[in-house]
Amino acid sequence: MHLVPTHNEVVALLKQTGALRHGHFEYPNGLHSDRYLQVALAMRYYQHAKTLSVGLSRLLRANPEIRAIVSEVSVVAPATGGLPVAYGVGEALRVRQVYWAEPDEGGGPLRFRQYLNPEPGEKVIVVDDILRTGKRLGELKQLLEKAGAEVLALAVIIYQPTPRTPDFKPLPLYYLAKLESSYYADAQSCDLCRRGEPIEKVWV
Repeated sequence: MHLVPTHNEVVALLKQTGALRHGHFEYPNGLHSDRYLQVALAMRYYQHAKTLSVGLSRLLRANPEIRAIVSEVSVVAPATGGLPVAYGVGEALRVRQVYWAEPDEGGGPLRFRQYLNPEPGEKVIVVDDILRTGKRLGELKQLLEKAGAEVLALAVIIYQPTPRTPDFKPLPLYYLAKLESSYYADAQSCDLCRRGEPIEKVWV
């Protein structure tokens, strides 16, 4: 394994742990796909979690602007999938602090817990396990910026864009592997459905 795992090494690790599966899947948003990815299934193993988090931290440290102020930086994640990655990256970089935002009990917009708020001018790296639709990461970025924080970069283990994934430019995006998948808007447009492939509904 390289110091920064290669694309092939990351994919092999995901397959080995069952985090990456091939088949016919329907996501909660209605999209159909030929791949299912759940990075948490790989992150449950300490050594794999360390390998992925440290690898991602090395990509961030290679940025001279981030490296120069890393002790002043906060790592922020959308709960809950991004938390193991955020803590792993935060530990490897030795950042100032790690915290998160989460939806309220009704599943509404992201919010920070009481007494846990960004500070005006705070330097932040937004971290998550996967960038897929980008909905939660975009919401978290807006929440931070509304509070006056400065988002320096976005970092994820896997970049798996869908046709609806927004472009976060000019914000730097760091990832260990990019996975291409076939996405279909619904059952009527899905080639897998037309072929009669058994379908499995997934939660996330």
